[in-house]
Amino acid sequence: MARYLALRVLQAIWVLWAAFTLSFVVLFLLPADPVSIAADGGGAGTPVDKAAVAELQARYGLDKPLWDQYLTALGHGVRGDLGHSIVTGQPVTRAIGDALPDTLALAGLALLFATVGGVALAFAATYTRRPWLRNGLAALPSLGVSVPTFWTGLLLLQLFSFHWRLAPAFGGHGFAGTVLPALTLAVPIGAVIAQVLAAGLESTWRQPFVEVALAKGGSRWWVQRTHVLRPASVPTFTIAGVLVGNMLAGSVVVETVFARAGVGRLTQTSVMAQDIPMVQGIVLFTSVVFVSVNLLVDLLYPLLDPRIAGRARRAGDPVAETSTDKTIEEVAVRV
Repeated sequence: MARYLALRVLQAIWVLWAAFTLSFVVLFLLPADPVSIAADGGGAGTPVDKAAVAELQARYGLDKPLWDQYLTALGHGVRGDLGHSIVTGQPVTRAIGDALPDTLALAGLALLFATVGGVALAFAATYTRRPWLRNGLAALPSLGVSVPTFWTGLLLLQLFSFHWRLAPAFGGHGFAGTVLPALTLAVPIGAVIAQVLAAGLESTWRQPFVEVALAKGGSRWWVQRTHVLRPASVPTFTIAGVLVGNMLAGSVVVETVFARAGVGRLTQTSVMAQDIPMVQGIVLFTSVVFVSVNLLVDLLYPLLDPRIAGRARRAGDPVAETSTDKTIEEVAVRV
């Protein structure tokens, strides 16, 4: 286990370095000058004082060679210093910390809606024995994944805000102001959960131990809850990192459509302004969340399915049978 954890930590460090490097290169390949954009804060296109631009470039180290800027930013990032925003001058860590509570509230409620809806849909699709109902329910996840997030948000706004006036349209707070953005974000995530879990449930229903449980007199509902759900949920937990990435990416669209403050809205404004320190800080933050979730999922595998721990012990290598890549491969084949 110690060797496994050490390997996963090294992989996490590699992911963080790659994310930082790619974001740095992409931002510096853009043709516009971030300092000129920041100096022309109103966006009116008026001439900017060249002396002021040169002073700002020297303050943020943008007048140095590219390799020097990269090594300096990387060294500061290793020490936890993400720098200051070029646009506002605010420390990047403070800006992310101020925007994080609103995004956590949105993501938490969206994850609750997605989990409840996705699990219920997968249970219903695999439990029923009526072919027409099973096929109809099984087609819903594909529809939920294919519908654009912004279209779902606009539809919910039209119905619940403008037509029925049940929820605020923009910038709301509390549960009433968060429920529509959370539902918008939950639709594609819940669809993926339902799709993968349904595939896992159908595959597990064909296992011999399920036939034994039914032969002993267990009802179909009891067998599904007590014997089928745990091993069938392993592929769903495997894609938890992907779902977190989709949630963070979807928050950019959702917070923009509903005019909400949060990390997603901060990302959108920072990219538009080419605020290099802010964008790199957000990229590092999302990368840390991603690798942390994947590490937690890997550690939870033996608790969800004891067969994984048994195979790992027999093989003498905990890495071999708890590989995320292998389980993702199995999920892709099933789906």
